[in-house]
Amino acid sequence: MTNRERVSIFWFRRDLRLNDNHGLFHALKGPDPVVPIFIFDKNILESLGDPKDRRLTFIHQSVERINRQLVKAGSCLWVHHDTPLGAFQTLCSSLDIAGVFVNHDYEPYAIQRDDQIAAFLRSKKIAFHSFKDQVIFEKREIEKADGTPYTVFTPYSNRWKEKFFRHKLTFCQSEKLISNFIKTAPLPFPSLTKIGFQSAQIDTPPPTIDAQLISRYDTTRDFPAKEGTSKLSVHLRFGTVSIRTLVKAAASLNEQWLNELIWREFFMMILFHFPFVVKENFKSQYNKIRWRNNELEFRKWCKGETGYPIVDAGMRQLNETGFMHNRVRMIVASFLTKHLLIDWRWGEAYFAEKLLDYELSSNNGNWQWAAGTGCDAAPYFRIFNPVEQARKFDPGLDYIRKWIKNFGSYRIKPMVEHQFARKRAIAAYEQALGKQKGRKNR
Repeated sequence: MTNRERVSIFWFRRDLRLNDNHGLFHALKGPDPVVPIFIFDKNILESLGDPKDRRLTFIHQSVERINRQLVKAGSCLWVHHDTPLGAFQTLCSSLDIAGVFVNHDYEPYAIQRDDQIAAFLRSKKIAFHSFKDQVIFEKREIEKADGTPYTVFTPYSNRWKEKFFRHKLTFCQSEKLISNFIKTAPLPFPSLTKIGFQSAQIDTPPPTIDAQLISRYDTTRDFPAKEGTSKLSVHLRFGTVSIRTLVKAAASLNEQWLNELIWREFFMMILFHFPFVVKENFKSQYNKIRWRNNELEFRKWCKGETGYPIVDAGMRQLNETGFMHNRVRMIVASFLTKHLLIDWRWGEAYFAEKLLDYELSSNNGNWQWAAGTGCDAAPYFRIFNPVEQARKFDPGLDYIRKWIKNFGSYRIKPMVEHQFARKRAIAAYEQALGKQKGRKNR
């Protein structure tokens, strides 16, 4: 490569794969050789509190895998540890760049970041091309007849399916164009230590679509001791698997699994249309809830010391692995917000810190769903009984025994009695909503 050879750039973000990558496909189809880059974004890294952040280990491993594939093809990944603006200032000083290719992101920071980079590139007369890749339908593609966004899931999903089954699913065969990457000797690849972090222990098998597991997903997904979920959420979060591949499988194998993928897009579009939900209740009438926000009780919940085995098992699984079964996520979220009357934002922030598959839109949407404050949320008087939930979904105590290692000597007294907590929560919600009469106990 000559110093001023005209090139295009593809910037990997949450699309860490070479196959069926929409933005990459268009970059590689162009007339110029493609320089692939990845930026360990200092703006994000400096906000991480844990030097062994599991997500960063997963990202680093995934980026390394891409680099190995590129080296085999006679190219390599150009890795920067910088702010995005700083990285592009460096790139523009050394390369003759025709255009920069990316895939859309819908989170507030990502939108702000891309606006900044697009403006900088415009000042250099460099094109910025962005493509839809991490969802099937985005932004305003699924709307009500009056042009407003859906805020209830069922009509959104009905419209989604109606449009999808009339829509030809197109795959982007970017993997067949890898000869169009710039030819260059391998460049140094920074270790996690080099960027100020340490490797974490993670157990994330490669993204595999298990047709047999998915076909019975609707009957097994609620039982945390069973191998009943796909374990693909982290791969979907960071784009190590294509959403088109997953939706194609879901459409033919199991509608309930398809619905879960649609929920993800629903929450992503809620965040896009209503970015205030990051810090505020979607339903403003819940702003008057008088949360107790007891810090000692919150710490016990975080550590899995509530005295309710299903809650404690879930929190210990999260702390130990960075993962929690989805049914248990609902139980622990309901317990924090309803039994303890602790603001959902506290729990959402803790999950954001710990979850390997953390995705802002889904995490925020599901926490507000559990708290009853979000769009299409569970009603405020729906309060999971953790004892009944354990009896129904972990009848053999297999999940509980797995994550509470000393369950035989587990003698933690419940922090709060269920019926008392239920009545207290309903009273607090009804006071906030200005209701005159409490509901009958359920």
